[in-house]
Amino acid sequence: MIRDSRLSGVLHVLLHMAEHDGPVTSAALAVAMRTNPVVVRRTMAGLRAQGYVASTKGHGGGWTLARDLAAITLGDVYEALGRPALFAIGNRREAPDCLVEQAVNAALDDALDEAEALLLASFHRVTLAALSADFHDRLSRRPLPETSGAEHAH
Repeated sequence: MIRDSRLSGVLHVLLHMAEHDGPVTSAALAVAMRTNPVVVRRTMAGLRAQGYVASTKGHGGGWTLARDLAAITLGDVYEALGRPALFAIGNRREAPDCLVEQAVNAALDDALDEAEALLLASFHRVTLAALSADFHDRLSRRPLPETSGAEHAH
């Protein structure tokens, strides 16, 4: 099953950005995400459009957080990504006139709608500040070589 990991990746990048005092280049963020800088720029564009990040061009430029971590939730980031599908399961649509298929699809739709509502409510309760606090707690309990949190080992 193919999983969409964009939300996880963007959250990862945003927390890396929070560890820097100034702008972070797309190239540096691409290293953290283990992807290409073009992918970072494309992904960050949606976050910039929603006012969560800002970018500056030129020498010393890059991406910065435009809001406090406490003001951004997982739900906010999820929505800025265009609300990607949360579940890989779906309904058959091969025989829309079949009463069995209709009954099955109705039951699945109800269950999936309920699960999605619960998941989205949970996303909107978790702030990036809470994720950052969890990272710093984990960092404080883990002996690291002579590095700062911004260069944490994966």
